[in-house]
Formats: sequence, structure tokens, C-alpha cells
Amino acid sequence: MDGDEDEVEAYDEAEAGEPAEEAALSVEAADAEDAAEEDTDAQDAAEVAEEEVEEAEEVDPVAKFREDLRFMPGEWYVIHTYAGYENRVKQNLEQRAVSLNVEEYIFQAEVPQEEVVQIKNGDRKTIRQNKLPGYVLVRMDLTPESWGVVRNTPGVTGFVGNAYDPYPLTLDEVVKMLAPDVERQAAKEAGKPSPVKPSEIQVLDFEVGDSVTVTDGPFATLQATINEINPDSKKVKGLVEIFGRETPVELSFDQIQKN
Repeated sequence: MDGDEDEVEAYDEAEAGEPAEEAALSVEAADAEDAAEEDTDAQDAAEVAEEEVEEAEEVDPVAKFREDLRFMPGEWYVIHTYAGYENRVKQNLEQRAVSLNVEEYIFQAEVPQEEVVQIKNGDRKTIRQNKLPGYVLVRMDLTPESWGVVRNTPGVTGFVGNAYDPYPLTLDEVVKMLAPDVERQAAKEAGKPSPVKPSEIQVLDFEVGDSVTVTDGPFATLQATINEINPDSKKVKGLVEIFGRETPVELSFDQIQKN
């Protein structure tokens, strides 16, 4: 009898153990399924994030700039300045807009820039210079008050076009003038090389103090000494001797020849 009882107990224990083992296997399977789902979710999230980054990288900075321009207040006008005074005029105008309380009419001043390759004494380097020597762009609401503030800014000689009722630039004109700066800045922020290639190559054979011969114009054949060089306007200022007296003159690069 004892033997039969032992067999019954062993059978009962075996029967009791099977549900426990099945439960453990079910838990393990559920855990594995949850882990697989988590891996899939993580992978999906990573792919979405990567797509978002790619989309952000693919944004055309010029297209975005054009779209932003549509919603900016004011119109863009061109003002004429003394050559070489463009950046000073920009700074003076921004300060005057604040000090004269016309920030609600005068919003922005820009000096379009360009990159050029300059070769001097055999050395080649890329420099930035004013794209439109003698001009500054101003975004503003044109009123008698704002017109007066701009027109009377030191270094400004007037508005381009109708002096008292100038025409604003078109959207395409503004984009064309400022797009290179926008592209360069976007590339700089992204840590990429500038997509804008230098626009020209300048060969500078002149230095301050050089003695040159004037080859064209009213001072042709006279000797001059250079005391200032302006690469933006491609001109030099120098002194020529007329009737025994030194007279200051401004000459273009193609009017002089180095002695």
C-alpha cells in the first residue's frame, strides 16, 4: 500500500508542476515579445528622428529667406552713400533710428557683401568686400519722418530713384542682392564650406606710398603718389603735382601704371 501511496503522491506533484512550468514559459515568451516590441519602437523612433534631421538639412536657405521676406514689415529701398562709407552709414542709420525713436518705421539696413580672390605680390587670398560700392539697402516704411532721418544721416547723399518718392525694390531684386550672404551664413552655421564661389579675381599691384604714372584722364602723364587704396570701388587716392603744388585726386585702377 505504501508503494501505491508514494506513486500517487509523485503523480500529484508532477501534475502540480506542469502548470507552473507552463506559466513560467508563458511569462518568458511575453517578456521576449515585449522586448522585441520595444526594440521595434526604438528603431522606428530613431528612423523618424533621422528623417526629421534630413528634412531639416534639406531646407533651402534662400527659399526660406524669400518666404520670410514676404512677411517682413516695410519695403526695401536703396540709398546712395560716399564710396567707402557704406558700413559707417549702416551703423549711423541704425543708431539714429533708435535715438530719434523711429524704430517702428526703419527696421533694417544691409550692406551686400561678396567674396573675391585677391592676388597681391604673388599672395592669393579670399576677402569679403562690398558688392555695391556706394550703396546701402534699407528696409523701412516710407514716411516724411523716416525719409528725413535716412536722408540726413551722415554719409548719405540721397535715395536712388525719385529723390522724394523713391521706388522700393522688388522681392526678386532683394533676394538677388542678399542671397549670397544668406547662403554663406547658413553654411557657416551648419559647419559646411560656403556654396558661394568668389565672384572675381583682383590683381593688386599697388601699395600705399607707390609712385605711379597716370595713363588716362585729365591728369594723364603726371606722376602721383598713392596714399589710399579702395579695393571695393577699385580706386586709389593720391597726390599729383600741378603747377608745383601737390593736389589730391581720385583715380581708378585702370588709369594708373606702377613706375
